[in-house]
Amino acid sequence: MAAGACTQGLDTGFIELGYAKVAALGVVQGITELLPISSTAHMRIVPALLGWRDPGSAFSAAMQMAALAAVISYFWSDFSGLLGGSVRAIARRDFRDWQFRFTSWIVLATVPLVIFGLLLSSTLNACGSPLRSLYVIGAACIVMSVLLALAEMFCAHRRTMDNVSLKDAMLVGLAQVGALIPGVSRSGSTLTAALFLDLKREEAARFSFLLGLPAIFLAGVKEFHELYKAHLPLEGWLILAVGLVVASISAFVAIWSLMKYLERFSSWIFVFYRFFIGIFLISAVYLGWLT
Repeated sequence: MAAGACTQGLDTGFIELGYAKVAALGVVQGITELLPISSTAHMRIVPALLGWRDPGSAFSAAMQMAALAAVISYFWSDFSGLLGGSVRAIARRDFRDWQFRFTSWIVLATVPLVIFGLLLSSTLNACGSPLRSLYVIGAACIVMSVLLALAEMFCAHRRTMDNVSLKDAMLVGLAQVGALIPGVSRSGSTLTAALFLDLKREEAARFSFLLGLPAIFLAGVKEFHELYKAHLPLEGWLILAVGLVVASISAFVAIWSLMKYLERFSSWIFVFYRFFIGIFLISAVYLGWLT
């Protein structure tokens, strides 16, 4: 770990990269954060191949705000409908309203991630965290590619979000906990779980994104709070802001592309891509190409 990469124990390597490199990584982060291909894997691979230092886990976590902006923008009708419908349901004490119930399920499904996230926070964001090793990320990519393949092979993909239940939401919420392991991917784990519940592919993606909103928000807020407590210098905030703007735009394009793709095709392309990335990472470390 290069000197100056830590700020009071937080991995803040992105400061050393500067504006241009962080903007380039913002594009990578924005695209891979919301596709089921692991943003963490790509944030280790791309800098390593370009000879740049690891931007650090703090950068990846803070970029959650870019993902949040993209998801809310793309699914604005769903988001505003659920939020407004829930408020109206509470006002008239209609707790059987579907929008209120669905919003409540999303909140409840986030609880497991919050609990495990707090328990593992010191390890996940620590400088030189063993969970960010390329072996761990590569293995996680391979495991998730296998699970996604099984979901494609053995599930019907006929259900819509109109008939999901609390049980469905909690199962996807539990799957979201796996995203704490670098390489698993939050969108990948929740999309895979939703596909196992026989949801149509585009409906599974929609369910995945909406259910992940509280998790994305909480992760981003937590990381910004940690950076504030660590007294991140002004230059660090400005560099981070550049990354956020670029990542927000690329994340929106990623969502649009994924939703259009899943309306017509299966997710096998992501299965093969993730398996290749996992094999590449493990092989590259073994052969000494990456460290």
